[in-house]
Amino acid sequence: MVYHADTISTRSCIAVRGRGFKTEANMSQFKLTYATMFDPPEQMHASYEAAIPGVRQCLGRSMGMLINNQDHFCRDTFENRSPINIDWVLARLPQGAATDAGLAVAAAKHAFPKWNAVKWQDRVRIVRQVAEVIESRLYELAAATTLNVGKNRLESLGDIQEAVDLLRAVCNSMEQNNGYKMKMGSEPIPGHVVHNFSVMRPYGVWLVISPFNFPASLTCGPAGAALVSGNTVVTKPSVETAWIVRLLSECFRDAGVPDGVFNFVTGQNEPLGQALLDNTDIAGITFTGSYAVGMKIYRENSRFRYPRPLVLEMGGKNAAIVSAKADIERAARGIVRSGFGAQGQKCSAPSRVYAERAIYDKLVERILELTKSLVVGDPTERNVYLGPVIRERSYSNFKDYCAQLSHAGKIVFGGHTVTTGALAKGYYCEPTVVVEVPREHPLWRHEMFVPLIMFDRVDSLDEAFRLANCVDYGLAGGFFGTREEAETYFEQIEVGVAYVNRPQGASTGAWPGYQSFGGWKGSGCTGKGSGGPYYLLSYLREQSQTVVD
Repeated sequence: MVYHADTISTRSCIAVRGRGFKTEANMSQFKLTYATMFDPPEQMHASYEAAIPGVRQCLGRSMGMLINNQDHFCRDTFENRSPINIDWVLARLPQGAATDAGLAVAAAKHAFPKWNAVKWQDRVRIVRQVAEVIESRLYELAAATTLNVGKNRLESLGDIQEAVDLLRAVCNSMEQNNGYKMKMGSEPIPGHVVHNFSVMRPYGVWLVISPFNFPASLTCGPAGAALVSGNTVVTKPSVETAWIVRLLSECFRDAGVPDGVFNFVTGQNEPLGQALLDNTDIAGITFTGSYAVGMKIYRENSRFRYPRPLVLEMGGKNAAIVSAKADIERAARGIVRSGFGAQGQKCSAPSRVYAERAIYDKLVERILELTKSLVVGDPTERNVYLGPVIRERSYSNFKDYCAQLSHAGKIVFGGHTVTTGALAKGYYCEPTVVVEVPREHPLWRHEMFVPLIMFDRVDSLDEAFRLANCVDYGLAGGFFGTREEAETYFEQIEVGVAYVNRPQGASTGAWPGYQSFGGWKGSGCTGKGSGGPYYLLSYLREQSQTVVD
């Protein structure tokens, strides 16, 4: 295992409005996605590295909420500190309360009639302009994401570019469906001409609650869908990553989104988050986060006068399955990339692997070779694959999981936090491989969200499919084997996102326009994936319109 740290100190923070580079315009035919990011053009590295000093130089300033496109401050504040080095203060942000929630919702409610009256083509134009502004700041926003989340440079670049492509995807959907107005049949009424239309209409004020791990894409994707549909938005990010979402919110403002149409608030779930959820003027909610919180929102939604639409993405406990007929090299690379990318803090990461007995030992051997080559350190550095986990609680959870598994099974690699040198100031964990854990152990079913993968041998693929499905979650999964076996996998696996023979990521890497992303069972509630052809329908309601001449 290699550990690496950058010792450059940081200062106080300014808004990121730098000189970005468009990936497609300046890098010929290269298209940045989570599948292609492992070998980007040299210019991408150079542009990222050029952006880092400017971002580092402007850390630590106070930043407000954005309500009606104006800064809004509170008496109480909190700090965003970097998980790379907790001495680094990234920004100071408002600790919002119920009053601030009310102001933001009121602004969005006031703006809704006018925004709803804007032609859908003009809403598409404005949201496309937001995508352009974000892409023009790609490298500065990616550097800020690395400092705020702890993801390596390529994962951070991917998050910003995915946000751009999600915004464009919802614009494309709106255009492809002609604004969701469809002419229906006319009843044969003598002496009259009947005009019937099905029209999809917005709900009103939409609340977007985004998580720490993909602060850009999981803010911009839902917000863009709500906006092009004609809804107005209030967005509340995770407190850990409020800084990067503030920088993204400036892109909405600078792109010309009208006052009150997109509002950004910050603060803890109590009291701010709960006040937003309790506000009767909130017409719809998109939440990405834990199963426990998502189900709480789902249950509490019944307290209102009538149902509000919910888009919930509540995590995963994903399994990769490896057939005896699989390409072991392809499977090993896909599992390591998915399981340890972003420190395992992806709801689609595979924390369980079931391999047929005939190839189990060879697979684990190759997994160990690849895992030992991974570099843990400052994620702004080019050769670093694993940065820190996001928070002290995750760091403590990792230690607790490893303690449990060292008694229940065998940790064959990793299992420790990194406490030496400059890395002692951050939340660094070793990529960890665990075998021989009894199947009744609760961590086979618990979403851990740390860089830890558990392995088990099976006697048949039927056994593997059964084990993969025996959890409450149903988000993503991966399979390695023959095409014939893959067909059985697709038929039997209970997930919303399924990959076969994917070395770029066994169960991770969905990209708008290529794969939709949404879960079944305890992982989601709509049956429609973001980035896919049906996602916008979650933000619209149907109205039948009939005119008789």
